Amino acid sequence: FTRIGSEPFDTWTPMATQIINKFNDAHYNPTDETKTPEQFRNYKDGPRQSRVQNFYYHNHKYQDLDFVLNQKKKISTFDSLHLTIWEAFDLLDNIVDDSDPDTNLSQSAHAFQTAEAIRKAYPDEGWFQLAGLIHDLGKVLCIEKFGLEQWAVVGDTFPVGCRFSDKCVFPEFFKLNKDYHHPVYSTELGIYKKNCGLFNVEMSFGHDEYLYQVLIHNKTSLPIEAMYMLRFHSFYAWHTFNEYEHLTNETDREMLKWVIRFNKFDLYSKSDAPPNMEELKKYYGALVDKYIPGKLWW
Repeated sequence: FTRIGSEPFDTWTPMATQIINKFNDAHYNPTDETKTPEQFRNYKDGPRQSRVQNFYYHNHKYQDLDFVLNQKKKISTFDSLHLTIWEAFDLLDNIVDDSDPDTNLSQSAHAFQTAEAIRKAYPDEGWFQLAGLIHDLGKVLCIEKFGLEQWAVVGDTFPVGCRFSDKCVFPEFFKLNKDYHHPVYSTELGIYKKNCGLFNVEMSFGHDEYLYQVLIHNKTSLPIEAMYMLRFHSFYAWHTFNEYEHLTNETDREMLKWVIRFNKFDLYSKSDAPPNMEELKKYYGALVDKYIPGKLWW
């Protein structure tokens, strides 16, 4: 196996997620206005390396096709929570993403960082700003109600049911996945047809897919560009490394430019100073009322 960070895979012992807090990175301050694009997504020796590495060990080991299909079936009832967007945000205040090498802020703080970065560049595109604000709301799956560990909710996403890409972070951990040697799932196309379109592809389960399904179920009026951003913003192998092109169709390729456009705000705003969330709620509340009003079924 190849080396991961500073530790060889075959001698590294993963920690149970219940005691993940042994990786104490509370001292880490992500605010750094001098941080360059090249310094983001450091998976080799970053300040949160042990926590992130431990996360992807579990994520790549357990996110297989059977797991994904079972989880999608479980959430399809949409009867777990009945919340407004703002009530859902309250649940994110204490959630810190174990997969993220660039921030240890709460997910609600990161949401406003992203939205404000988009607002500065696109002051007239309210739907775009709102997509930035809500893009990680699917991480409500981390609360006790759903009974899921973070490896089943956050992190980069990837297709299941076909060959894993070595452009995914920590690709060596896929060798622990039960689908890795499957006679069909280990082939380039796997269970899919060439150019079938990403909406026909089963992605690793998590907050992207969950929020997309919640919004569809509750009949949001957000445009398709926003829906692509929300559903595929964590699909780095595709939007950053052009992997899985053989599965995409014309619509995917047209929407890719919007996913890429969104990604720079999601990623590079993480070093910005956290905005005053309470002061901004009035402005974003009007956008919520326009596109996602009232209580939603989660």
